[in-house]
Amino acid sequence: MSAEELIDRAGSIREGEELDLETLKQHLEPVLGAKAANLEITQFPGGHSNLTYLLSSGDEQWVLRRPPFGSKVKSAHDMSREYRILSALKDVYSYGPVPIHFCQDHSVIGCDFYLMNYIEGLVIRREYPSNLNLNPEQIRSQLLNIFDVLGDLHSVDLKEAGLDDFGRPVGYVRRQVEGWSKRWVDAVTPDTVNCDITIQWLHDNMPEESGKHSVIHNDYKLDNVIFDAKNPLQVIGVLDWEMSTVGDPLMDLGCTLGYWVQTDDPDWFREARTMPSDIDGAPKRVEIISRFQERTGLSVENFPFYFCFGLFRLCVIGQQIYYRYYHGHTNDERFAGFLSKAHVLQRMCEMIIAGEIEN
Repeated sequence: MSAEELIDRAGSIREGEELDLETLKQHLEPVLGAKAANLEITQFPGGHSNLTYLLSSGDEQWVLRRPPFGSKVKSAHDMSREYRILSALKDVYSYGPVPIHFCQDHSVIGCDFYLMNYIEGLVIRREYPSNLNLNPEQIRSQLLNIFDVLGDLHSVDLKEAGLDDFGRPVGYVRRQVEGWSKRWVDAVTPDTVNCDITIQWLHDNMPEESGKHSVIHNDYKLDNVIFDAKNPLQVIGVLDWEMSTVGDPLMDLGCTLGYWVQTDDPDWFREARTMPSDIDGAPKRVEIISRFQERTGLSVENFPFYFCFGLFRLCVIGQQIYYRYYHGHTNDERFAGFLSKAHVLQRMCEMIIAGEIEN
């Protein structure tokens, strides 16, 4: 199998997530011209949040993004926010998809949505694709490259991008700690782990803000990055900007490394990983921090805090998903497993707090 055969492909549309293609064609005719008449639609697999579809007409392709069906939380699936970020970045950051059209007319598909260009490439998910046939040094280079691209995002000039008035960067660290602590309290179930020690430690060990206000992605991880299929060491795109804002870049780094499992981590933590960052050749967190500091000029002096926060944030997200299952809001048995995931993440937080893991 060649690398090109590993390209992330769209497939059949999941039941209950169909779009009104005829109405969509009519709406997009002024945008796409005659090409709109021959549109075909497929859906990308995976994802638990915003839905992503591939629109095709002849040899041309575009991507449509919309909120999940039935969602009532507009702030969590704000298409206009995502569209604005990508519009601002398109001339100053080459890795974001280029937005083409935004629609807030709900008579088209029942919600806000937007259209962007399609970036075709390789997406790496939980297991590393062995058919890439990369040696450990190439893998190290490939995975360090994703942090170079993150550092480039944090180096974007906010004024040049027109985002100097976007978000609330002052006080960002405190708001994040307090906000995720409250979300934890709201998602607690009788069978869940106790996070009181972690929450108190995060409040007590909150560092001064880095002083740098940057565009931050807020969910930057391996399966949100697209690699060139012909040169899989090269990053060509970054996806899923729904949580992006302007804030402290060190918090963004911590959230990314909350996903990062390495070879010398405890086995129980490695078994719960969601991406293959412990493959032979992958850089360790200390290498990533060093590379990030060189790339951005930012000093990461309090990494245990940022790492612990990244883990705690994922713990909360897992508990929120389990909360829905516990209370019968979903019968999806996959959600039952998020309880043990929350326990694993909290256990790792406790090891950081105890000084048993520093980076």
